[in-house]
Amino acid sequence: MEAYEDLRGAIESAALVRKKDGVRIIHSEQSGISDPWIFDFRALMLRPRWINRYAEIFWEKYADKLPFQVGGLETAGIPLVAAIVMKSVERGTPINGFYIRKSRKRQGLMKYIEGTLTNEPVIFVDDLINSGQSANKQIDVLADAGIKVTDVFTLLAFRNDAVYAFFKDKGVVLSHMFTLPDFNIPLVTTPSAETPGDAYEVLWRYRGPDPSLNIVVQKSAPVLDEERVFFGCDDSKFRALSQSTGEVVWEFEIGKHPPGKAILSTPITYGENAYFGAYDGNVYALNRRTGNKVWVYSEADWIGSSPDIAPELGLIYIGLEFGLLKKQGGIAALDIMSGKEMWRAGHLGTTHGSPLYIKAENLVVIGSNDGILYAYDAKTGGLRWQFASDGEIKTRPAYDKMHREIVFGAMSGRLYALFAADGSPRHAQEIGVAMYSIPLVHDNAIYVASLDKRVIALDSATWKTLWTYETNGRIFASPVIHEGSLWIGSNSGILRELDPKGGALKSSFQASERIVNAVAFSGKTIFVPTVANEIYCLKKKD
Repeated sequence: MEAYEDLRGAIESAALVRKKDGVRIIHSEQSGISDPWIFDFRALMLRPRWINRYAEIFWEKYADKLPFQVGGLETAGIPLVAAIVMKSVERGTPINGFYIRKSRKRQGLMKYIEGTLTNEPVIFVDDLINSGQSANKQIDVLADAGIKVTDVFTLLAFRNDAVYAFFKDKGVVLSHMFTLPDFNIPLVTTPSAETPGDAYEVLWRYRGPDPSLNIVVQKSAPVLDEERVFFGCDDSKFRALSQSTGEVVWEFEIGKHPPGKAILSTPITYGENAYFGAYDGNVYALNRRTGNKVWVYSEADWIGSSPDIAPELGLIYIGLEFGLLKKQGGIAALDIMSGKEMWRAGHLGTTHGSPLYIKAENLVVIGSNDGILYAYDAKTGGLRWQFASDGEIKTRPAYDKMHREIVFGAMSGRLYALFAADGSPRHAQEIGVAMYSIPLVHDNAIYVASLDKRVIALDSATWKTLWTYETNGRIFASPVIHEGSLWIGSNSGILRELDPKGGALKSSFQASERIVNAVAFSGKTIFVPTVANEIYCLKKKD
């Protein structure tokens, strides 16, 4: 008890910082905290006396649970793990330690977990727990590595223990040294958007082999027919999975491609076929049921673009990439049945962006890395107009049918609206940072996600901001409306269900890897892709 009181006094004097002391304190909206205080444990935890005190208290509590290993989340967990491991040597009961990165490295060995794991169960340590989302994610990361977390031990808890019931559901015991009332601060009762829920059941999970974890952009998103899930993988294979079981129904291997880049193109289905492009420079049409090749178009050096289709014209459109100095990109219109090129146009910049066919305008529009949005006659390929933005255009535009406008984001951080008839600008609004996400136009609103971690809803008539939701991860994924909710994933691995009217969080699901693509739906079933070529098949619990 003396050691606890000693440490509590040290936290009170050295780690608890209050606004009244003249310190500027910023809380995120998602933390659920607006009070003028913050705990700066890093100011205390590397002082020898107090980190030694912490290790002593840990061993008094957990010595009887040996054998185990101890892990923590960067950065606060690193000195805590180090102190516990060093004290274990002093006690004559050495244990293994490791820490988990907040996000996977994108170079070198691309590790999530730093250190060498053993087979012992894990006691996970951290300085504090607010929503519990961080610890919850790390439990899932370790579960993916085949390691069981038995306990979570923190210095301080911000909320009532009942809020953290999700740990018990996973067979994990949560313990903490102190709560906020120990420092004359009431428990946090305001909602936190990051508090994990138990809203979803994982029906199955497919894990593709050899993912390119260093490529964190939109990849090949899942597309559904009545029975299967189609998507491309980093291991050169295009796959069809059973919607009911997640088992591979068939797979098709593409040709030679640049290392790490195989199939980033999101497929489209029409009739009996699935269509997609690949970084071997080909556009493929495969039979949806058998995976057999129907035709192949081979006129590009690489293809990262996703196709769109004009069924009434019998055409499929797709962006092209070339290694030529004066023609690095372009667009092709192909015959749906044969793959024959019906028309093609060249662009100065690499065209990774995807085309959008607009039947009402007889138009196909596509953006390019030269910053230009091109509009072509959908049937003949004649250039109707072009508009020069101030940044590269990486993804597909959207169409606002009510106002007959084309909406797209540039990597400059500016969102544009152009009149479809002639390409003249109607709006150009600064969002702040680059946009890789496809805008969504729905019910008099435009939903935009950006790399500054925000989802923004704009009035489609006035372009005034209706609401903003701040996530805790950069957003490459595109928003989707389904059954009255807006769904979007982020690089934190969290899929969020938001109220499209006010932006309130309705539910969330934590994946162990980044979510960089739009999710897909089949009735009540949700298919969630990750950057690791995974598909989670979820169902919301009643």
